[in-house]
Amino acid sequence: MVTAFVFITCEPQRISDIAQEVAELPNVAEVYSVTGDYDIIAVLRVNDYESLDEAVPGGIARIAGVRHTTTVLAFRRYSRRDLEAGFDIGLS
Repeated sequence: MVTAFVFITCEPQRISDIAQEVAELPNVAEVYSVTGDYDIIAVLRVNDYESLDEAVPGGIARIAGVRHTTTVLAFRRYSRRDLEAGFDIGLS
């Protein structure tokens, strides 16, 4: 399973509509409106890297009002359980 975070920049008047459309796409697990340089962050979970082609340029980027996307792939997931078990991620 591949987890990807898609940072989306939109036309301001379409943020809410675009977030709803993204949430309805296959393989989209979560969608957030956010502050900062991006308007929306979508969390995708796909079976393989090739599926990202259908999900991002073939899906999210084609939604009317989407101006730009940046995709970041996750290497590893860290959970609260990892932290409670003493896993060190460099925090003091």
